[in-house]
Amino acid sequence: MQVKLSPIDRKILRLLQHDANLSAAEIAERVELSQSPCWRRINRLEEEGIIERKVALLNPAKLGLTMTVFVDVKLSGHGRKYLTEFEEAITGFREVLECYTMAGDMDFLLKVVVQDIASYERFLRDHLLQSPHVQEAHSNIAMSVVKRTTELPID
Repeated sequence: MQVKLSPIDRKILRLLQHDANLSAAEIAERVELSQSPCWRRINRLEEEGIIERKVALLNPAKLGLTMTVFVDVKLSGHGRKYLTEFEEAITGFREVLECYTMAGDMDFLLKVVVQDIASYERFLRDHLLQSPHVQEAHSNIAMSVVKRTTELPID
């Protein structure tokens, strides 16, 4: 269910998406509210689940995680049991940052981050291809990052 947001709520969300370290006082000043009402709005946005959590975004390259691979996965069957077992297995792999159920030729799209090609090969052989019901996995290696953001387009 989509929640109705005021223009001020939208401004607050844009600011927090850009920098979650901003204090309520800093946000209040930027959205032209006093601190207490601004703080109450932020709390309400958290309680309603619009703000899911606040995290630190890390630089993967500085941590030696220089390879991003997008993997199309096709399962050998499509029953609920197949999907559930694969989804449960995939949530246990730290290398998988994102997993989407897809419509089309493939069943899932994974975003995998690893150190190098050898690390990816180990992940593929020892984990992904050993997962329940995996029939095919097609790897697409990202060569460079053109755009990387977590900011949603809030208008």
